[in-house]
Amino acid sequence: MILSDADLLDRMEAGDLVVEPLDDPELQIQPASIDVRLGKRFLEFQHANIPCIHPTDETEVEEYVDETYIEDDEEFILHPGDFVLGTTKERVEVPPDLVAQVEGRSSLGRLAIVVHATAGFIDPGFRGKITLELSNLGTAPVALSPGMRISQLVFTELATPADRPYGSGRGSKYQDQDGPQASRIQGDEEFGGDQHDRRGGR
Repeated sequence: MILSDADLLDRMEAGDLVVEPLDDPELQIQPASIDVRLGKRFLEFQHANIPCIHPTDETEVEEYVDETYIEDDEEFILHPGDFVLGTTKERVEVPPDLVAQVEGRSSLGRLAIVVHATAGFIDPGFRGKITLELSNLGTAPVALSPGMRISQLVFTELATPADRPYGSGRGSKYQDQDGPQASRIQGDEEFGGDQHDRRGGR
């Protein structure tokens, strides 16, 4: 069951679902979703002078990205073909009986802006800001401003709460993230990492 605006308000008032700071609930709470705003930090991918990036090599991954910070009165220009990691302004806490989906806003989609490539799913138990996978599929640069409504979160109720929700008990790699995070796939168990989270999720 997808939560409606009334359901979302009830769950947030009860305190088990957290989306904060919710600067303008009247504007941000939609009929069946919550609009979230763009944060100020971005990870930009650089043209690497190596044949390829090895995802399991943490050093290569870190050298591949540079962090950019944008002030409130500035803009981040997303050029055609660009792919950057952004973050939401809001911090989210998802209870064990809900999952969330990151979706684009139609007004930005009509400008060819995509907010996630594949990682649009938020597990039960996740806490932190949401990393956005921002792409410009169009032919013109688009200016993105911190604080603008960039995407929406759709929450769905599980038939039963998760027995092992996302978090420290699973060795989840992105729990409590406070901004855009580069890939931590090198921590996956199949690559010899000490993580026990099968998928890693967000």
